Amino acid sequence: MGLAVMIAGLALFIGTHVFVTFRAARAALVARLGEGPYKLGFSLVAAIGIGLIAYGFGLYQATDWIPVWDPPSWTRHVVALLMAPATILVVAAYVPGHIKRTLKHPMLAGVKLWAAAHLLANGDLGSIVLFGSILGWAVFDRLAVKRREATSGAADGAAAAGWRNDVVAVVVGLLVYLALGFVFHPLVIGVPAFAG
Repeated sequence: MGLAVMIAGLALFIGTHVFVTFRAARAALVARLGEGPYKLGFSLVAAIGIGLIAYGFGLYQATDWIPVWDPPSWTRHVVALLMAPATILVVAAYVPGHIKRTLKHPMLAGVKLWAAAHLLANGDLGSIVLFGSILGWAVFDRLAVKRREATSGAADGAAAAGWRNDVVAVVVGLLVYLALGFVFHPLVIGVPAFAG
């Protein structure tokens, strides 16, 4: 049951984000609904998807756990290591600097790194479906953005503010990383992120 709820949530969350890549269909919907109602509807459906993913995964962990393979214990250390740059990349998407200018889409790079790292250390079916789906979506979205930029001839035009913003992205990213590891992961996921 939990796995089915999680998959429904993934379908909603990923579906809304994939829909955005179909620019003509998106433009037609925005023209029909208006920009504000479209964004509100998008946010609502995506939030419902996240809620279903979280609820379904929690239910799956408690009742339906399906082991597929047993990852070596060292993979947990790899995840802990890779999550630091992943969180920095996500923050860098909102604090334009040289990181954003170099990577163009650091949010997608951070999501891909997060998903790939968690796939490495989790060998159960629910985790494989969850992290594999998010990784697949992030790769698809990056390719779609690249194709759109090639077609329009315009890349993400956000001007880099310089090294100061990169320092902010690194410091805030590391603070988020520590909060996720020491607070969020043990309390919400039920697994210590920095266990020995």
